[in-house]
This record gives sequence, structure tokens and C-alpha cells, in this order.
Amino acid sequence: MRFNSLAFRLFATSAAWTLLVLPLAGYLIYALYREDVQVSFDAQLKKLLTALAVDSMNTTGDQPVPPQNLYEPLFEVTHSGWYWQVRPLDNAQGRTLVSSSLASEVLPSPYDRKFPTDLTGTRWMNVPGPHGETIRILEVIDTPGHEPDKTKYSVIVAGPLNWLEETVAKFRNRLTTALSLFGLGLMGVTLFQVRFGLLPLRRIEQGLSSIRSGAAAKLDGQLPAEIEPLQSELNALIQSNNEIVDRARTQVGNLAHALKTPLAVITNEAREDKSPFASKVAQQAQIMRDQVSHYLDRARMAASAGAIGRVTPFEPVAEPLVRALERINRDKGIAIRMSVDRDAKFQGEKQDLEEMLGNLLDNACKWGRKNVQLKATVSPLDVKSKTRRLAITVEDDGPGLTDEQRKKIGKRGMRLDETKPGSGLGLSIVSDLATSYRGSMALEASPLGGLLVRLDLPAV
Repeated sequence: MRFNSLAFRLFATSAAWTLLVLPLAGYLIYALYREDVQVSFDAQLKKLLTALAVDSMNTTGDQPVPPQNLYEPLFEVTHSGWYWQVRPLDNAQGRTLVSSSLASEVLPSPYDRKFPTDLTGTRWMNVPGPHGETIRILEVIDTPGHEPDKTKYSVIVAGPLNWLEETVAKFRNRLTTALSLFGLGLMGVTLFQVRFGLLPLRRIEQGLSSIRSGAAAKLDGQLPAEIEPLQSELNALIQSNNEIVDRARTQVGNLAHALKTPLAVITNEAREDKSPFASKVAQQAQIMRDQVSHYLDRARMAASAGAIGRVTPFEPVAEPLVRALERINRDKGIAIRMSVDRDAKFQGEKQDLEEMLGNLLDNACKWGRKNVQLKATVSPLDVKSKTRRLAITVEDDGPGLTDEQRKKIGKRGMRLDETKPGSGLGLSIVSDLATSYRGSMALEASPLGGLLVRLDLPAV
């Protein structure tokens, strides 16, 4: 998944939303649970305080009585964190009662520390307990028999806050684990959803690749309803491209026939007349024929190079050319050695490949002494552009060319030796063809001693 891909954008936005929402949801759930546990804990303390006040103060005497029902077994365990205490206030003489868990310790009074009461007349306070633990104290002021003229007593119940914190911490840990697993699962499902949702685009990519490589003529297959219009438009575009190419070829052919016939008549008529003027007309007519052929070929190249799905295997094209040129140059004893990758395929028209190879091999046989080499290799797939290149080299053991001559030789109509047959358009045509296919042609010195021509063309 690349950084600038559509899949990464969809996954990243979903993951960001998940990482934002889940912590907020977790915090909200944790806060509500903590509040609920706190309310429950306070309600338990208040229930114990009410029971203690009723049991100890419900008397007709002036002294509180020990409660008969303690309601909480931990009141009997020393320093358990659960305590109760009944103590006289304002330095009054009276009986002090404490739970067994408090032993000889004394709990501080929120009343003495001036803590305000709530709506029910009770006071709350969190302080360190006798054993160092944090406790929550709940206090109510009452008198024996609930009579206002008797001694005031502080009735206190305390519970350990560490129990509350441990309970909340356990829930927090379980909630964090659950939400983390849920988040990972959600991101995994999101990744699958993105991959599955974008799978039709992968099929379109493969279909277009098959069209470009010549394995298919149009984009086939059942696609989702949202992508069907794209499929129809692409097939219509491919059909339109093929029709344009066919029309261009027809027009080029018609123009070729329309021009070549009058030029042939002019040339024949001029050759029958032996005057200098007729000779000049015949010469210029021949130049015109060469130029017309050249530019008509360029027009045909431009049309065919833009066609989609044209694929030409290299070896079936090269082998007949090699055999024919070896027979033609049998008197010179030319041997053409061919080295071609098995998977070498030119992404273009067969006649264009024949034109380029024919010109290059013909030139090599003309100038070579005995040896001509033809090589064709395919480069590895370029991951970024998803393309491969076809590298073709043709070299001979002839006299070769100087740097200055190599700069001139590619120009249209340029011939270095008028004794050799030809129009001087061969390499120019090869160069134009290579350029029309977004390729290139380069001339170098060959290790064999002659000229090396290197072609770079698109491969399948």
C-alpha cells in the first residue's frame, strides 16, 4: 500500500477516526463507571451509617449503646479499612464506642475540621487511615434518643478508597484491553474492506494491461454498477481509437496512390526525353517520390504508434529478415549472428518493426565485411511506470564511422558514400519510427570495429 494510493487514503482516514473515537468512548465509559462505583460506594457507607446511628442512638439513656448488628464483617478485622466510631463532641463527657477494626486508633471528625454538610446533614471527608490507607469518612451528628438537649455525638463510618480504586483500575484495564483488541480488529476489517472494495479497480488495471499487451481487445468482465459506466466509456474510447487509426491508414494509402501514379508518369515521360531539362525533371521527380514516401511513412507511423494493443513477437520478424539478407549477401560471405530473449515482444506494429530491422540489417550487410550481430534483450519491469523496454543492437565489422560522421548520418537524405545503393532515408526512417513509439536510436562504435546502432523501444 503506497503512501499516495487511494487504498492508503481510505485506510488512513478510517484508522484515524478509529484512533480518535475509541479512546474518547473508552474515557466516557470509564468516567461513567467510576462515577457509578463511587455512588454505589457512598450509598453503602450511608446505609452503614444509618444503621449504626439507629442502633447506637436509639436509647432512652444519656449514653450511646453498642450496635447489635454491624452489617459488615470487616468491622471485626483489625485495620481492614472498614471502621465505625461513636464519640462525644465539644469535649463533653460521654462514652466512646469504636469498631474492633479500629483497635486503639481514633478517626478524625469532619465536624471538628469544619467540613460542610450535604443536603441530608451528613459530612464527607477523605483522609489517611490508621494503617496509612486512604479512607472515606461519612459523619452524622446525633444525640441519644434523638433528643436535642442531650450530648452531641459524632457517628462515623469509614470505608477504604483503595477498594474503590482497585475496582475501577481492574475495569479500566479490562476496558483498555477490550477496546484495543476491538480497535485492531476494526482496523483489520477496514483494511479488508478497502482491499475488497477496490478490487474491481485492480481488475480494470489488469484488463487495461491485457489490452495494451494485445491479449484482449476490450475491457470485459462483470463490474460493480458504479464502475460499469467507466467500463463502457473505456471500451468506446478503444473502439474510437481503432477507428481513427483505420481511417488514417486508409487516407494515407489513398494519398500514396494519388501522388505516386502522377509522379511515375512524369518520371517515365522525362526519361524518354534525353534533353538536360528532362533529366533535371526526372531527377527532381525521383526526389519528390522519395520525399512523398518518407512523409507518408511518417504519417502511417504516427497513426499506428498510437494504436492500442499492437504486439509483435521479435523473433518471428527477425528470422526471415536474417535469412533473406544472408542469401542476398552470399557472395560477400556475410554471417548474421542473432541473440534474442525468448520473451522479447515489441509493443507496436509488425511492419514498423520489419522496417526498422530491415534498414539496420541492410546497412550492416552493406558495410560489414563478414560479421553482423543482432541482439534483442528485454529489461526488467519498472515498478513505478509498470513498463519494460526492448533494447535492440545491430553491429558490423565494417570500417565504422567517426564521431563527426555519426552526427551527420542520421539526417534525412544524408549519404556518406554515393557508390552504395540507397536513398539515404534508411536511418532517418528508423529514427522517426523509434521516436514515434517514444523510443530512441543511438549510433556508437562497435567492438567489432564497425558501427553499432542501438534502439530503445517499448516492450510488452
